[in-house]
Amino acid sequence: MRRVVITGLGPVSSIGIGASAYDEALRSGVNGVSPIACFDSTGFPYFMAGEVHEFRPTELVRRLSVDEWGRTSLFAASAARLAVADAGIDEEELAASRAGSSMGTTGGESQVLERLTGDALDKGVHRLDAGLVRQVSSARLSQAVNRELGLTGEAVTLSTACSASNYALGYAYDLIRTGEADYMIAGGADSVGRWSHAGFYRLGALTEKACSPFDKNRAGIITGEGGAALFLESLDSALARGARIHAEVLGYGVNCDANHMVAPLRESIAACMRLAHRNAGVEAKDVDYICAHGTGTPANDQVEAGAVVDVFGENPPPISSTKSMLGHTMGAASGLGAIASVLGITGSFLPPTINYSTPDPEMPLIDPVPNEARHADVAIAQVNGFAFGGNNAIVMLGRYS
Repeated sequence: MRRVVITGLGPVSSIGIGASAYDEALRSGVNGVSPIACFDSTGFPYFMAGEVHEFRPTELVRRLSVDEWGRTSLFAASAARLAVADAGIDEEELAASRAGSSMGTTGGESQVLERLTGDALDKGVHRLDAGLVRQVSSARLSQAVNRELGLTGEAVTLSTACSASNYALGYAYDLIRTGEADYMIAGGADSVGRWSHAGFYRLGALTEKACSPFDKNRAGIITGEGGAALFLESLDSALARGARIHAEVLGYGVNCDANHMVAPLRESIAACMRLAHRNAGVEAKDVDYICAHGTGTPANDQVEAGAVVDVFGENPPPISSTKSMLGHTMGAASGLGAIASVLGITGSFLPPTINYSTPDPEMPLIDPVPNEARHADVAIAQVNGFAFGGNNAIVMLGRYS
């Protein structure tokens, strides 16, 4: 089995587009949440989201017609383009190789669906825009990546909700590790939309102004959007072409408890952590940092912290949530978390949990890296991803040596 490394990073987020901008924002604890602009939020008691206001797809993609692809697909293609550029690989070589993509999502082309729904109500189903109908399929996320880069390998879209990017990373890791692919682009994408904002509000999972993971007064999520892509290849390939190696993918763990539609299960999450450690060949004591799922909901943070203590004991490694800065980017969440963890490994720092003010006495004792990034030697990072339906996925990353 081949060792798998990450040689390219492609974040498209509300706090920065591209690895350098994203890194700087993480170190500074930038808040990417602002009033919603993509739809009329009149009537909503809560109207904040982590939108990517600076997203200009025409400046990032080269082959796709932006009029023929939805916003989420363009997030995916743009992130992939950034990851390939960061990897420094010749595009003709890439297109001629066994290269493909695996992308995760929660809502797919939610904005396209909303436009079609509006058309159906206003004009009647028989008058729907055929061009919009073609954009609906979530499968187009990975297809957009392959078409943008001329890839002829697999184009897989995984819709395992908020842990989808970790599933996509695990899938790509397996293909490289077993020799079934030479290069893979893995990550996820999602867009802010009225349906998701309304849905989370009706669930009682939305907070008003700021996401405050692990804080005593945490009240819920802030919806977010963006794209994440990581360029994966074998260690031998990276060394042969003289590539810069950001980090190594050590392994991953997935399980599905199917216990409850929305409530996380502590025992299952702990079991997933142990699966990931075993697959990666590491022990809990080896882990230096945990990039939390950390949604900011009362139940999720309590259960996640409890599972961490179950696995790591009473002195767990620092655990922070990038969702405090980005909002919950759904299918892109664990991909953006993985990129943040890689940057932490290469740059020797821990991303902070911003909006943290009051420790929760009911929560197991953890270190959430409150409000300011911290210098730290990170050799091994754990990226948590959990989703509705009990879809748990955890990726282990390590410093290349």
